[in-house]
Amino acid sequence: MRGFRNTRACLFGVFSASLVVQQAGSAERLIAIALKSNETIEVTDLFYAPDCKSILKSTPTAEILDGPPGVTVSIKEAQVVPRQQHCAKPVSGGKLYVTAGPIDDYSVSKLLVRLTFNTKDGERKYTNNYEITLIP
Repeated sequence: MRGFRNTRACLFGVFSASLVVQQAGSAERLIAIALKSNETIEVTDLFYAPDCKSILKSTPTAEILDGPPGVTVSIKEAQVVPRQQHCAKPVSGGKLYVTAGPIDDYSVSKLLVRLTFNTKDGERKYTNNYEITLIP
């Protein structure tokens, strides 16, 4: 069980705060995002680096499973520092961005994003929830 816990801990830098853990009686944690029309924001760094060494075979990918129309997600390849693991050197990973198209009406909704990590140990998929506020 210890190896599993270490692997989970090394997945995301600041992203771990938004990782939804489904356990009996646990509440899901949401990260709040606010966007204006045609705006893009960087949400978090992404990496998969046990022992401070990336085992990614390619840049992670993201897809929206549920969310408001006109919102897209993308990941740009980047060197990121897994500070939560107390790593000093950058590792291969990416940065998650959320973009809103033209917004006509104010709205608040959930954004459900699936992240896929293609690692040397196989494909790993994680799903994260965000609360997104769209402002015209």
